[in-house]
Amino acid sequence: MGAHGWSSVHVGLMVCGYVAFFCGELFPGAEAGCRERENPNCCTGRNNDCFEYTRRKTVCYCDTYCQKTGDCCEDYQRVCQVSAIDCVVGSWGPWSPCTSSCGVGSTERSRQVSVPPRNGGRPCPDLKQRRGCFGNDAVCSSGKEVAKILPDSFKRNFKDPWRRPHMLMKEKKESYCVYLRVKQASPACKLRLWSAHLVREQLICAECQSDAMSKSDRCGGDGMQSSRTFWSAASVPGCHGSWVREASSEVCRCPPRSVLFV
Repeated sequence: MGAHGWSSVHVGLMVCGYVAFFCGELFPGAEAGCRERENPNCCTGRNNDCFEYTRRKTVCYCDTYCQKTGDCCEDYQRVCQVSAIDCVVGSWGPWSPCTSSCGVGSTERSRQVSVPPRNGGRPCPDLKQRRGCFGNDAVCSSGKEVAKILPDSFKRNFKDPWRRPHMLMKEKKESYCVYLRVKQASPACKLRLWSAHLVREQLICAECQSDAMSKSDRCGGDGMQSSRTFWSAASVPGCHGSWVREASSEVCRCPPRSVLFV
């Protein structure tokens, strides 16, 4: 009886074991891994935060680096390698104009994303490139000139009393005015009343008269748009500075306390 009882127990255990085995084969447990992660499921490169737990509660990874270290989750190849879409970019656009018309500046170009990366695909490469450049426009030579100025009390439009009758009259050209914003002035400018108002951020009207014009019908050092040029007060030793040209006028009359180009 006892033997019969023990054999029944053995048979029962064997049946339960077979049932458990077949149930495990027919209905396997949920496969833990990359698919169970929140989006994005997979990660590029080496990312130790891109992990999940296996059914045995061990850590497995869903980043690209796991292929080298051999610790990928069971479904890494199926989930990550098939569904990953790499970034695709277009061709480079043209280089932009140099930021400096005269001297050292920079230029850049860009390209657009055609297909954005998805599901851990390869990220996009740089979309902008920048490099140095050197501006050398035709006006750069004028930027090197230093304007010589005097107060407007030195008006030179007068009849020369010493001119001989046989001497040819010098051709008179129309004056023009330039409006310049002072950016820097030396301390010596404060020594004279007329130059004392040449201070930082002061807008100055400078008149270019015929006698001061060069062969190009302009006064040397009459400034450049958006670039600093330099000036020097002809009658005040040590008074000099820089300014930026803001506007010009072909027909003008500068207000009091203006200056003249020499």
